[in-house]
Amino acid sequence: MASKELGFIGLGNMGAPMAGRLVDAGYSLTVFDTRAAALEPFTARGAKAAPSPAAVASAVDTVLVSLPTPAIVRQVALGKDGVASGSKVKTFVDLSTTGPRAAQEIAAELATRNIVAVDSPVSGGVAGAKKGTLAVMVSGPKDRHDTLVPALQVIGKVFYLGDKPGLGQMMKLANNLLSATAMAISCEAIVMGVKAGLDPKVMVDVINAGSGRNSATQEKFPRSILPRTFDYGFATGLMYKDVKLCLEEAQALGVPMWVASAVQQLWLVANGELGPESDFTRVVEVLEKWAGVEVKAQN
Repeated sequence: MASKELGFIGLGNMGAPMAGRLVDAGYSLTVFDTRAAALEPFTARGAKAAPSPAAVASAVDTVLVSLPTPAIVRQVALGKDGVASGSKVKTFVDLSTTGPRAAQEIAAELATRNIVAVDSPVSGGVAGAKKGTLAVMVSGPKDRHDTLVPALQVIGKVFYLGDKPGLGQMMKLANNLLSATAMAISCEAIVMGVKAGLDPKVMVDVINAGSGRNSATQEKFPRSILPRTFDYGFATGLMYKDVKLCLEEAQALGVPMWVASAVQQLWLVANGELGPESDFTRVVEVLEKWAGVEVKAQN
């Protein structure tokens, strides 16, 4: 029977709601984050705060991490006072987006410490993390996947992609490339329509009733772009990172990515102009600036 004691490292926009759902489901968490304020809501609910990733990994046998970049995942897994230094940990579950090669390298290094790495990136945004409706993309040993399923089902729908390290990450990059592309091309199409005199809200309604509908027009435009709140909860820098990782993997595999290369250019410009911490829905502002219009519903 799977243990109800887990470690959780990284309590940010995605990590906090996922960890919160685990607490709601009766899991006892040992948590770590570099920000003391991120720990407080969890210690108030009975979680134990640890002073380092190594301390988390010395308290429990399964450690989940949700972190922003491959470099930070490597540091937390393998660096000084990292998970690999823990005395109890047997399974390292990475919910982050690192790319297949980073997942494979981390898995190989952890294996020398008798720690099994399971890459388990998630998709569905902050809203999905709060609702427990994320797509959870798991690759790693089947027996370890089977043990983890009860906990992972708390945060979303679990898909097992195979026992090879990095397959979950490859699936996540393919998904996020499509998400980034949908956002980029939807912004271009709707900015063009606004420039021609169309009401962007009517455009979105028509698109969502027709064949052009996609995740950007169905979710991002109505919720964060048309009302100009730009509060979807995912950073421009992270989207650019994911697209860049995807193209690097495609190049390594010898797969042409002509459309994706153009998409990457828009996210590169957005990352530079808006800043990596900006909400990724602000990418529309890059195109608005060039077109001299604003995508806002007409009264």
